[in-house]
Amino acid sequence: MGDSSKKAIILMGHGSRVPDAGKHMEKVASGLRAKYGYNIVEICYMSRLGPHFPEIFEKCVVQGASEIMVIPYFLHDGLHLVLDIPEMMQEIVTQHPEVKLVLGMNLGFDDSLVDLVQKRIAASRNICDVRELALPPRRKYPVPPGQHEFVPMTPKEAAKYLKHSQESSH
Repeated sequence: MGDSSKKAIILMGHGSRVPDAGKHMEKVASGLRAKYGYNIVEICYMSRLGPHFPEIFEKCVVQGASEIMVIPYFLHDGLHLVLDIPEMMQEIVTQHPEVKLVLGMNLGFDDSLVDLVQKRIAASRNICDVRELALPPRRKYPVPPGQHEFVPMTPKEAAKYLKHSQESSH
């Protein structure tokens, strides 16, 4: 991104009802500042506890960023990457025509992920059986009214989407 003084990087995660769920993403942002010298590196979330994209975008603008690159902190190319995030970005950037806003690449696949997963497998070898885990009470993380924790889809419903996807890719 050239001259890093007027450029900003925003790492955008999904968001969670669990406080500190994004602590690892915060460490990555800190590492980008320290290791690669980016002056403005922020994190935000699409939903839940925040901070959310509009406020972090404005924070970058106030810090003088003329170009902002959003790196979606997502592995898979789901609906958030295909529609939700770019739509949200297009909406907010209309308020700042002087700012270039770039939707960067998500984490996706990289050969280094194979090694990372192997590292996690090795580190997980001595972890107890899931039945032995002490879980926090679900009420500690309430679902806001009108929202759902999961959106289930039956295999039959999924088959319709998969068929439609395969037909439109030909």
